Amino acid sequence: MANLIYVINGPNLNLLGRREPETYGRATLADVEKLCRDTAKKLGLKIEFRQSNKEGELVDFIQEAGSRKAAGIVINPAGYTTTSVAILDAILGVGLPTIEIHITNIHARERFRQRSRISKAARGVICGFGIEGYALAINGLAGMLRTGKSVKK
Repeated sequence: MANLIYVINGPNLNLLGRREPETYGRATLADVEKLCRDTAKKLGLKIEFRQSNKEGELVDFIQEAGSRKAAGIVINPAGYTTTSVAILDAILGVGLPTIEIHITNIHARERFRQRSRISKAARGVICGFGIEGYALAINGLAGMLRTGKSVKK
């Protein structure tokens, strides 16, 4: 579907608003979903919003996006950012334009959080804007799709 974007969230994002609010803020995953749907609606896009704590399910969501011929993916791989070759390979395998999103600035955090495997497959990376980064990612992806810039990195 040319107007469908998958927004995929990794482990522990279901705890937003409760888990380390001094780091991740007080917004919940439901707040993120509403922001994504509102942003997409303004752009004439539809959202398939998913979250899982299981790496294999995240891979399944990415492959499903490919099977459904989604326009693109916005992904917050969370704890799998630094470790998941499987998620990287799934993104490369489906070939959809993908924007990687992080609520915090991963480059200003602990050293082990600063290197993303997923970035190698992403057309863009947004971090450090809180949940507003999701709206930025959707807007950026929509712009890429409109201008045809989503074809190459």
